[in-house]
Amino acid sequence: MSATRLPGTPRLLRALNDRAALELLLERGPLTRARIGELTGLSKVTASQLVERLEERGLVARVGEQAGGRGPNAQLYAVRPGSAYVVGVDVGAERVVAACADITGTVAGRVEQSTKDTDDPVGVVHNAVVQAASSAGAELSAVRRVVLGTPGLVDPQTGDITFAFNLPRWHSGLLAALREDLDTPVVFENDVNLAAVAEAQSGAAQGTSDFVLVWVDAGVGLAIMLGGRLHHGSSGAAGEIGYLPVPGAPIPRDVSKRAKPAFQQLVGADAVRAVAAEHGFATPKAAEQGVAAARAAEVVRAAIAAGTAGGPMLDELARRLALGVASTCVVLDPPLVVLAGAVGQAGGAALAERVQHEVAAITLVRPRVVTTGLTEEPILRGALRTALDAVRDEVFGSTVG
Repeated sequence: MSATRLPGTPRLLRALNDRAALELLLERGPLTRARIGELTGLSKVTASQLVERLEERGLVARVGEQAGGRGPNAQLYAVRPGSAYVVGVDVGAERVVAACADITGTVAGRVEQSTKDTDDPVGVVHNAVVQAASSAGAELSAVRRVVLGTPGLVDPQTGDITFAFNLPRWHSGLLAALREDLDTPVVFENDVNLAAVAEAQSGAAQGTSDFVLVWVDAGVGLAIMLGGRLHHGSSGAAGEIGYLPVPGAPIPRDVSKRAKPAFQQLVGADAVRAVAAEHGFATPKAAEQGVAAARAAEVVRAAIAAGTAGGPMLDELARRLALGVASTCVVLDPPLVVLAGAVGQAGGAALAERVQHEVAAITLVRPRVVTTGLTEEPILRGALRTALDAVRDEVFGSTVG
């Protein structure tokens, strides 16, 4: 009896080969048809047909020639940057930053806007996205996805914001309004989760499929990466570590009244500055969140620079942080903890090593604790990476019609 031929198999193989070739071009830069064949294991004829197919669909273009031996020079091909664009947006309490990248990941446009004097979140995001695309030389119709990083909870079922402590004007229903306004797919994601995506791509968590990222800034948050995928929880609240009931701080009974939760009281920016003041490292009071975080980071750096004199302050901060880190690690048992945010980054190895030692002293788990490997705009970078991954799946996965 002859074997049953699986329907669509040649088409599926072509799609897989096309995707592999496009990924190679993104990773290694311009390649000849022959080199694409060598790296994918395809014959010269099949590789040539593949390149022709991708060129016809506008996904690759000839970008030069490679001089060889005898005969004409070989054509070099690369992914065509303008085949698709994405926009990443970092939404904070006081500003919105948007960046536009082409499908190769090259950031070609960036804008920053204040949100202090507006009650129109749709208008703010619209202007930021349009201006970022325009500064990249891209038509809005070429933007295939917009990913917004926002504080608070994102409902895994609807994708909408359900709670944002620092953004009272951001509310349920905003996602649909933005999608209708921009006429393109729009996705919300928690800002700390996006920072973890960036950390896994090009930071301290590269090559690690299981880790947690503890964000210590104006507020405190946690991202959980398991098997290379973010864990959101049933309501999107996984990682709201600020609400951990920990010793040393009163536990509010009604979070809807905007009272500071327990762990937030211990390690948020205001708490860091209070600990610093107790040890002689004081800064003026800051009313704005961004300034508060910057000043909290400033006193941490001052304590590190002070050497032995700054040790007691760093010890106290590490002891407080370890309460939340230990609570997380005895449940998840990750091999790696990354400290990020303005304070986590400022603490560097001095703070990370202290937290690692304290966690090992009070629990049975001994995760490695390190500081973030990223210095600039991790939330924005994570938003762009998330958008690019989705758009590449869409564009590269439909090359055979």
